[in-house]
Amino acid sequence: MADGPIIDVKKEDIFMDQYHADLAWLENPEVFAVNRLEAHSDHRFYESREEADSGIMKLRQSLNGTWKFSYAPKPKQRKKDFYLPERSLGDFGEITVPGHIELQGYGKCQYINTMYPWEGHSELKPPHVDWEDNPVGSYVKEFETDAALKNKRLFLSFQGVESAFYVWVNGRFVGYSEDTFTPSEFEITDFVKDGVNRLAVEVYKRSSASWIEDQDFFRFSGIFREVYLYAVPECHVRDMFVHPGVLEDLKTGELTVDLTLEGSRKGSVSALLTDREGNTAAVWEHMPARENISFAGSVPEVHLWSGEDAFLYTLTVILYDEKGRIVEVVPQKLGFRRFEMKDRLMCLNGKRIVFRGINRHEFDVRRGRAVTEEDMLWDIRFMKRHNINAVRTCHYPNQSRWYELCDEYGIYLIDEANLESHGSWQKMGACEPSWNVPGSLPEWKECVVDRAKSMLERDKNHASVLIWSCGNESYAGEDILAMSKYFKERDPSRLVHYEGVFWNR
Repeated sequence: MADGPIIDVKKEDIFMDQYHADLAWLENPEVFAVNRLEAHSDHRFYESREEADSGIMKLRQSLNGTWKFSYAPKPKQRKKDFYLPERSLGDFGEITVPGHIELQGYGKCQYINTMYPWEGHSELKPPHVDWEDNPVGSYVKEFETDAALKNKRLFLSFQGVESAFYVWVNGRFVGYSEDTFTPSEFEITDFVKDGVNRLAVEVYKRSSASWIEDQDFFRFSGIFREVYLYAVPECHVRDMFVHPGVLEDLKTGELTVDLTLEGSRKGSVSALLTDREGNTAAVWEHMPARENISFAGSVPEVHLWSGEDAFLYTLTVILYDEKGRIVEVVPQKLGFRRFEMKDRLMCLNGKRIVFRGINRHEFDVRRGRAVTEEDMLWDIRFMKRHNINAVRTCHYPNQSRWYELCDEYGIYLIDEANLESHGSWQKMGACEPSWNVPGSLPEWKECVVDRAKSMLERDKNHASVLIWSCGNESYAGEDILAMSKYFKERDPSRLVHYEGVFWNR
């Protein structure tokens, strides 16, 4: 380790201690998340029906905007004590979140296809990084929690950070995470105080994860998707998995719903399914609140979802306390469709489906991958005008809002995991086999399967997602096979894609 720990960690401390931050994690593919919460569905939740109708979450507080910022070209030049509450920020500049560091006056832009960004400058092998060329962004945001969030369990959500980062609140280490393109969330209930709190985030441009994020695109870094706090009610739907299906008659819909609740479970659960016009399609009432709840029902004369007719139903789940008062309201859009392989053809709702598709990067000429909803809508309308009906999210999961819009407008998706290691196996001349990652290396398996899980668990309720993808151009091996097996076991309703396995199929 070239630069020692971020804070003093005694030799007798247990490695990956949840209370300390260690710079060695940047070179260890087996350490990709410390204190990070398990991935879950991207549903919204509200404290009343009226709030749900408004669509404005009072239990969510945005931390987007101007942050204090310091840039260092290498780790040993960073401001190591910046996370301490008493530390003056007089020598800090400012930066906008969400946004890339390189597009706001720091560092330099770099575009690379199959090579790694350090090739020609550093002699490295996986999973190492160059400690003399690994830019660091030190971010600080001071905040007070909104009144609606007080006296509740409190969480901190980063929707996208490139490529590895450490988090402190009020001088105390909260956690560490990798995987640039899926959310990283931490519970901070015991870290916040009344009054002003200091959130500090240390972002490293490169880590062991950079070896499997070798996509053909601009190499940026920083907090480029939104950051927010959220609180949860006393009883909360932590995860929801909706399974809308259609019988062979193509007229009868079947819906199974799996809920995971946390918190007080002394009350009951009800659910209502309505169509686009607000007509009731199914009702479930007075189910006892438990940690895991499943319920199912049929919908006769169901209206099918497709790219040509993107008809969505709304499932509204309501949690009550023991006195019958509403605690939480969770609305979830869903589409009934029948997607299957039939006589070696992909069929949707009984007919052969033909993808007229594109590979799409999230990109704006000024903001890079920090795209807005306006950018997404422009792309969708452009595609619709030109008879494009499918998108592969090359080569990483997109923002959650993209999937909602594709559900609404009728765009078919191949949802691709954040995995590409092109440069580890395709080089000029012979490639030494030990370079290939993840391959069948056991130390890489858990981190790539975690990427599959983080994507699926967030995006599983979107009708637009027809196919899961293990990634792009990462050769092959047991680790990618493990990703494929995970997809098929967790969600057999969708197909699984991977570009690159022809090398040893």
